[in-house]
Amino acid sequence: MKDLTLLSNFVKNQNISMSLKLIFFGTPDFAVHSLNEIYKSDFIIECVVTNPDKKSGRGRKITKSGVKNFCKKKNIKTLQPESLSDNEFVSKLKLLKADLFVVVAFKKLPKSVWEIPQLGTINLHASILPNYRGAAPINWVIIDNEKETGITTFYINEKIDCGRIILIKKIKIDKLETFDSLENKMIFLSKRIIISTLYEIKKGNNGYEQVYKKNLSLAPKLNKENTRIDWSAPLDKIDSKIRGLSSYPGAWTKLIGDNKIIIFKIFRASVDFFNNQSNSKNLILLKDKIIISHSEGNLICHEIQIPNKKRMKSKEILNGNHLKSFFRVK
Repeated sequence: MKDLTLLSNFVKNQNISMSLKLIFFGTPDFAVHSLNEIYKSDFIIECVVTNPDKKSGRGRKITKSGVKNFCKKKNIKTLQPESLSDNEFVSKLKLLKADLFVVVAFKKLPKSVWEIPQLGTINLHASILPNYRGAAPINWVIIDNEKETGITTFYINEKIDCGRIILIKKIKIDKLETFDSLENKMIFLSKRIIISTLYEIKKGNNGYEQVYKKNLSLAPKLNKENTRIDWSAPLDKIDSKIRGLSSYPGAWTKLIGDNKIIIFKIFRASVDFFNNQSNSKNLILLKDKIIISHSEGNLICHEIQIPNKKRMKSKEILNGNHLKSFFRVK
């Protein structure tokens, strides 16, 4: 935000019942729900910015984002720049003369973009800031066995997820929470907080500075390394990693067999705690169960995926004898 006094002065000089003119930035289905709430409200959507359409699948068919599909149905103008720093794109944004930019589940904006509107640019982030700054907050709060999370709306500045906070809404994390179930709760919460935030801005809410804390928990982008299961970790940490990465991208490990190694993803499992003797052959294949032994007990796999196969229940995998030559995870 260029100047924190601008918002108060702007509101004082306008009719408080007027509707703010907005440009919305978002791409995935998560963002569609907030966009729809704004669309149904009195606020004016001048334009929506979303990622370019892309080719995917074996047929390389063009696929549009959830936000793009919504905009087509509602006849909302969209911009899909290849580069957010492109001068022509920045000029188009300026010509629209929006009062405020709203960002939900979108990539980092350059300063040349977020500083355009006189009321600033706000972001909706799926954690209680300042904790879990980063790209994957919903995943990491589950992986870290947190008991509570929430949604924060804030003004964007030069540093990632560090701007002045407008509103925070908290939510409890259930014991068996998965990424999918928590994301659904977040969607419901985000629809409420985005509209409340816009009304706060209309009233002149400048936000408040984030309180610096030592040892903050972060939410880095998921990659091949941090989604791999560490079998030396406590069994409850292994369980929380599986839940935090389900249903995407999936926690993975290596299956070792007779002269063969494959990648094995686990999407749903349960734990059975008891003292156990570790052994080199820690993969146990029963008639209808896939069990991985651990020093603290057993991890019972219920839904998994092996290369070139869709996600399947363990019984389906075993019926196909896909794992009969494997005996260890690594």
